[in-house]
Amino acid sequence: MTDVSDRLAVTPQYLMPKRALTVFAGWVANLRGGPITQYLIRDFIRRYAVNMAEAANADPQGYATFNEFFTRALREGARPIADASLVCPVDAAISQFGPIEHDQIFQAKGHSYSTRALVGGDQQLAHRFDHGHFATLYLAPKDYHRIHMPCEGRLTRMIYVPGDLFSVNPLTARHVPSLFARNERVVCVFDTAFGPFINVLVGATIVGSVATVWHGVVNPPRTPGIREWTYEGKDITLRKGEEMGRFLLGSTIVMLFPRSVVTFTRDWAPSKPVRLGEPMGTLA
Repeated sequence: MTDVSDRLAVTPQYLMPKRALTVFAGWVANLRGGPITQYLIRDFIRRYAVNMAEAANADPQGYATFNEFFTRALREGARPIADASLVCPVDAAISQFGPIEHDQIFQAKGHSYSTRALVGGDQQLAHRFDHGHFATLYLAPKDYHRIHMPCEGRLTRMIYVPGDLFSVNPLTARHVPSLFARNERVVCVFDTAFGPFINVLVGATIVGSVATVWHGVVNPPRTPGIREWTYEGKDITLRKGEEMGRFLLGSTIVMLFPRSVVTFTRDWAPSKPVRLGEPMGTLA
């Protein structure tokens, strides 16, 4: 009975005007609305029990827009970076993680999707992660929404893949097939000491935009076709723990690692909350 009620709860997402809602939410989040903006920020802090003591600017009135508040920086030392091969790149909850079965990534019971679909159809790129490992981390509204590097890497490509805008919460992940490979997303490709690494920033309903530190806001514009940038001639190298991007309203990241490279920490488990800078795993 619970499964039926869950499916019924997800069904309206197929019908609602997700793109229009997202555009409107982005407009509101960027609005310098004075008292309206301050009300939204205070209500959000209360509703989600946001710990403002961790913020570099702990005063809610110090943010001119909701997006400035939502993507707030942390104070120095709030997230120490562990002396580990791989560190957690975000504050989040673990959705799923583990081996890639040939090219299939586990989403939820009864659902998986291919690495090729996730990266926008590039079979040659996807093939580099056959039998590798993945980790999917869900950023809830209360979480810190900047994304950092789990290890040092040199940027080689960025791919914008247009798509749908379903919610990416755990309930939706259980019931919408290929959710993370059908939603709008930004695929960031790096070279590392252990080979290629991909971090996919997945959009969702009311996620106004995704931004990276080297490009700025990637979307909008929301183009109907795939867009790609290459960085082979540039030395854009980010250190472990360094910021690489942010969500302007929350979402999910999917990380891909090549074969026989990663062993995740023993205490990792689906639904477990994790924090930026904690040990994530070791490298072979």
